[in-house]
Amino acid sequence: MGDRLQPVSWPIGDCRQDPDACADFFAAVRNPYFLGDHPGLTQTFGWVDAWTMEPAGAVLAARSAGDVAAAIRFARRHRLRLVVKGGGHSYQGGSNAAGSLLVWTRQMRAITLHDAFVPTGSEAAPVPAVTVEAGALWGEVYREVCVRGGRYVQGGGYLTVGVAGLVQSGGFGSFSKAFGTAAASLLAAEIVTADSRVRTVNATQEPDLLFALKGGGGGTFGVVTRLTLATHDLPPTLGAVFAEVRASSPTAFRRLIAEMLTFYAENLLDPHWGEQIVLRPGNVLALSMSLQGLSQAAAERVWAPFWARLRAEPEAFRFPAEPTILAVPARSYWDPAFLRTLPGVVLGDDRPGAPPERIFWAGNREEAGQILHAYQSAWLGADLLAVERRDALADALFAASRQWSLSLHTNKGLAGSPASVESAAATAMNPAVRHAFALVICGAEGPPAYPGIPGHEPDVARARQDAARVRAAMAALKERIPTGGSYLAESDFFEPDWQQAFWGANHARLTEIKRRYDPDGMFTIHHGIQAAG
Repeated sequence: MGDRLQPVSWPIGDCRQDPDACADFFAAVRNPYFLGDHPGLTQTFGWVDAWTMEPAGAVLAARSAGDVAAAIRFARRHRLRLVVKGGGHSYQGGSNAAGSLLVWTRQMRAITLHDAFVPTGSEAAPVPAVTVEAGALWGEVYREVCVRGGRYVQGGGYLTVGVAGLVQSGGFGSFSKAFGTAAASLLAAEIVTADSRVRTVNATQEPDLLFALKGGGGGTFGVVTRLTLATHDLPPTLGAVFAEVRASSPTAFRRLIAEMLTFYAENLLDPHWGEQIVLRPGNVLALSMSLQGLSQAAAERVWAPFWARLRAEPEAFRFPAEPTILAVPARSYWDPAFLRTLPGVVLGDDRPGAPPERIFWAGNREEAGQILHAYQSAWLGADLLAVERRDALADALFAASRQWSLSLHTNKGLAGSPASVESAAATAMNPAVRHAFALVICGAEGPPAYPGIPGHEPDVARARQDAARVRAAMAALKERIPTGGSYLAESDFFEPDWQQAFWGANHARLTEIKRRYDPDGMFTIHHGIQAAG
């Protein structure tokens, strides 16, 4: 492997020796590019009482599928734990393991657009597509496909998330209600399996393995080195809506939740809208919604009745600031030059010499280097929005909000999508996603920290208190309404029924595929498909 095989430098070790270096390190970790460019670091530093980021024994900075195959042969021969990392965003610690051989795909970043792609051996009609190597980040892909190419590819919302890991978990972006999941767009993949074979899989060649890569879990069936995804017509506009509404009392907040659900069911349950409705302590409803395909004026017309309804009761509801609605030409949406002109929208890699296109959403800064205290999710079926069931849903959300904040990710549920999107969602994910209007997420986290570093240790007592509140919130929700499974990329480390929660009826098929391609369990992650079932 030559210089591609490297020892893993470990900044945490420097912290223990040099307080000044430690202060510099913990200041730098709020930059996700700093974390992603370091093979020994992950975007989340750990989860209290679950896992802690640990250094690998060595890292292979892979540049080809041949490099990966060599690493797998070596790991098998010497009985080494093998770990795969692209973007390093695994909440459950799948991107690292102490003493392991780490296959790091970050150097594999080529992106190629196709006007007419046909998978190998297929007689399917050619379609526009993009081939992406496994180490690319979604911000890089959006710039190439959307800004430069004038097409759309379904990827993740975070600009620093790795392409391969997101697709293998299922993959939601801000506009999934219009374009489906990233997994549903997967046409072909190059993967190195446990026998060190480099395989090209598609719907004709080894279709079962292709199915497993569409939501069966990253780092489970092999090391993906290249993916080809269908692209779509780029809508004329993309944009967002930001607003905060404060209710004067718990009673008013319960009414606000009901008003929001009615407005959503009647006006937003369609391909134009996505992203988050957040219920916060202090009787606060916060909106950070995405939009696609609507002009500024059209988007304002959609929301005007809702604003007017709330403003009619100033004693019950108030806006700390005017709501913001922004619709821009779609080719500008991921253009760093344009985004840097908008105050407070993006931040950049602040290291000397960093390219100006290295941007990330400002709202993601607090998640870089985070320590998770708790995290749970569940799909909410669209049937809960029926008029006769809407009050029960409002009661459940209100009860949960008395315990902790929670957010409805309306882009992470395919109810309201076009029929073509819903049918294409027959992936390895839990089928509940196809009939859900949102994924409800309830979590808690702390700032960057690490055990044994004076002044930078996790607040374990606070973490356990937060975890208890999150459990209470989700219990209050589930006691009052039925919920579906959970999204494996954003789920509870301690989920007791994870096989059913993540994959539902697809779990049995995925287990059989695992037995066929990795019978000895070369690729093992927490709550991953196992050959033994």
